[in-house]
Amino acid sequence: MLRQHRVIIENVAPQLQCGSFFIKRVVGETVKVTADVLPDGHDIIQVEILCKHEKDKNASIIHMRHLGNDVYTGSFKVEKQGFYEYSVRGWVDYALNWQHGIEAKIKDGQYVKSELLDGVQYLAYISEMVPSEEKEQVLTWIREFEDEHSYDSAVKTATSKKLCRMFIEHPQRLFANTSKTLQVYVDRKKANFSTWYEFFPRSAASEPGKHGTFKDCERLLPRIAGMGFDTLYFPPIHPIGEKNRKGKNNATNAKEGDSGVPWAIGSHLGGHKSIHPELGTEDDFKNLIQQANNHGIEIAMDLAFQAAPDHPYITDHPEWFRKRPDGTMQYAENPPKKYQDIVNFYFETNAYKELWEELLSVALHWVNCGVNIFRVDNPHTKPYYFWAWLIDEVKKKHPDVLFLAEAFSRPKVMQQLAKQGFSQSYSYFTWRVDKGELMEYLTELTQSDMKEYYRANFWPNTPDINPYHLQGANETMHLIRYVLAGTLCGNLGIYGPVFEYMVSDAMPGKEEYIHCEKYEIRHWDWSIENKITYLITKINEARKTHSSLQQTNNIQFCHIENQNIIAFYKWSDDRSDETLTVISLDSHHTQQGFVQLPLQALGITAGHHLTMKDAITENSYNWSTEWNYVELSPTLPFHIFHLNK
Repeated sequence: MLRQHRVIIENVAPQLQCGSFFIKRVVGETVKVTADVLPDGHDIIQVEILCKHEKDKNASIIHMRHLGNDVYTGSFKVEKQGFYEYSVRGWVDYALNWQHGIEAKIKDGQYVKSELLDGVQYLAYISEMVPSEEKEQVLTWIREFEDEHSYDSAVKTATSKKLCRMFIEHPQRLFANTSKTLQVYVDRKKANFSTWYEFFPRSAASEPGKHGTFKDCERLLPRIAGMGFDTLYFPPIHPIGEKNRKGKNNATNAKEGDSGVPWAIGSHLGGHKSIHPELGTEDDFKNLIQQANNHGIEIAMDLAFQAAPDHPYITDHPEWFRKRPDGTMQYAENPPKKYQDIVNFYFETNAYKELWEELLSVALHWVNCGVNIFRVDNPHTKPYYFWAWLIDEVKKKHPDVLFLAEAFSRPKVMQQLAKQGFSQSYSYFTWRVDKGELMEYLTELTQSDMKEYYRANFWPNTPDINPYHLQGANETMHLIRYVLAGTLCGNLGIYGPVFEYMVSDAMPGKEEYIHCEKYEIRHWDWSIENKITYLITKINEARKTHSSLQQTNNIQFCHIENQNIIAFYKWSDDRSDETLTVISLDSHHTQQGFVQLPLQALGITAGHHLTMKDAITENSYNWSTEWNYVELSPTLPFHIFHLNK
């Protein structure tokens, strides 16, 4: 193909796999674009970003500046949810090259009448582009360029900054080249900043031995909101299968009265669009959603696409499930684990279109009930393209809906789910304990391409995971894990009552809870307040107050000669909020050291006075040197400093 483009455009960033996937932002964030743009020869070029929201007719144009070495940069702000398109356009600017050439000749003392006449073509073009109040001025310049007796004034005009500005503002863009169009998807701000609290609604009853209801959950809303949580996540609320029901502690055979596992969805009482009758009715659930909203809380619902052996789907749509050669139903397995109470959907079925449409209708059913957040169970065991389709279909009409991928799997599997459209993703934070591995993991999340699409959600524990470092751990270790999650990452969550009350007894040799709530109803005394609940509340207050803590990517680790202390500086995009967090990783002993301030990032020099106000204790400290002493005891193993310059 013959093309007359004079510039090459390469290495446009950010982009994922040559534009195969979109990058992500939330409303109000900035997309910083860079590109290598190089002309043949030594001509002056202009480079710009073209960007538009999917519903806009015309693109906005943002001038890009030269950083040197043929690298250009510019940025645009995303103000609306949905898709934006962006590309880079570049061209040799003949008018600016003409002006540059004539300036050089004039400085050399050359007579440039011929060059002035050559410049008339560029003036003629901008005369048609400039506002009406400037047009007569440009026409006057044309006459000067053509008039032998106006040579001196024409020379001044030809080299003027005013003419240069006009050329830049009204470029001719001859033989322009444009890069491939890329996409950014923009979510609401909660995709970046959310604070999750998980509990089992069936364990919400005020009296021991009773099955909790949605009404009981309403009673707990003020407590959860008061602690600063904005997202309340429930495990599945559907009827629980009776066939092959699991007993306490994952016993293969349930005893009479055993409640079963909520993820074993479906029975003669209904399936994925039904509610477990002991929890209440659909109207009760809708009322709970409304009451939660009144407290600033959104209900996150579990989207678990699997079935109990007595789910109505199995009778109505047997083609959606796989049978073994002996005719028995293939239950779920993750060898050596067996889930006899769960049957997986058979996504390879010839009736996959009908299956996909039905599962989409499940999600839309609950969206229509008021649910705008889904925690998706084991998404990595379903086809990637299915999730891309379902998420896109839901968000076309309901852009507020967010999807959290509960996938503790291989790195590239988790990354692929994020690329396919999941708004947030579970992370490896649960197993990152020492300073080196925490820094390495955060560097990967915030300095690699993952920062463009992978929104991590840091959970210290879940009903499935009782990490070894929390088994039998003291109060200080629980605080350390919470403050790490809450200050390193914009999104965090805890399996609430178990974490608050340090219930960490484990199955021997496993990262699993004994007497796990997945298999039985528990009773919690929700009136108990302790140091953990108090400091969780204070940390959540700090997160809500400081915008630097409401995101993950703007982070720089600070040097301190102590492997038991981690320190990091965070900032908001506009630098209006800056924090320095210092955390001891030792839950038993006092640790101390000198932390080095990142002076260059702060835009200050040594000797500059800083007021460091602790967001938890509200104590203030005056720092004016690059290295500053800190001491942290197990009583309060962290500082969250707000920096006041």
